[in-house]
Amino acid sequence: MRLRSVLILGVAILLPGTATGQNHEAFTSLLSKYVHPDGSGLNVVDYEGWRSNPDDRDALDSYIARLEETPVSTLPDAERFALWANLYNAVTVKLILDEKPKKSIREIRPHSFAFGPWGANRVTVEGENLSLDNIEHDILRKQWDDPRIHYAVNCASIGCPNLPTKAWEASTLEQDLDAAARDYINHPRGVTTTDRGLRVSKIYKWYREDFGDSDEGVIQHILEYADSELAESIRVTPKIRGHEYDWDLNRFEPSP
Repeated sequence: MRLRSVLILGVAILLPGTATGQNHEAFTSLLSKYVHPDGSGLNVVDYEGWRSNPDDRDALDSYIARLEETPVSTLPDAERFALWANLYNAVTVKLILDEKPKKSIREIRPHSFAFGPWGANRVTVEGENLSLDNIEHDILRKQWDDPRIHYAVNCASIGCPNLPTKAWEASTLEQDLDAAARDYINHPRGVTTTDRGLRVSKIYKWYREDFGDSDEGVIQHILEYADSELAESIRVTPKIRGHEYDWDLNRFEPSP
């Protein structure tokens, strides 16, 4: 099975269809080896271990190169989505491995005025040079009107939705996106309730237009994926009182 996007009342819905056989097992093999759930709901990445293994660094480079060579525009919708999300995540990991930032991905700045690495061209797909910003904003957000995009891409930061322990695949895309949304929303870095209201991730501020373009729309989205305890707390005081985001690297720290 595959998923494809269609527009119904202006919202993209992913529906079943026939897959062409694209898979991302090579990336899953690497993620399962180096991405570790920390027990609190946060996935951390063993960048040092990955960096010190030449074979696995080469495997990541080869995987990225294979995606670059894929005629992505010919793929069914769900396979295109999975490819772009995996490419974004793979390139982000490669940046951390290559550039070795000490604390935050924002230390990787192609020029002095850059906020971080996202605006510089990193890959070439179907003859087009692309940055991470291009992949996220000009491709994923433009082609799929679905807020779950923000749970699919990872910016190597604690405040971001998790880098998954397996690659995105068309055959399980719908359920995996829902699971990623639930994981983030039900973790304190996504949503925290207080006596005065909610403190939520800055993702819901930066991309408010993708979540209904209002606080009410953001809360409605959150309630869709909140567990029963969190949902009950939200309904007591359904007001957003602040936004937070932790830019520290989502780095695995081995026990001493």
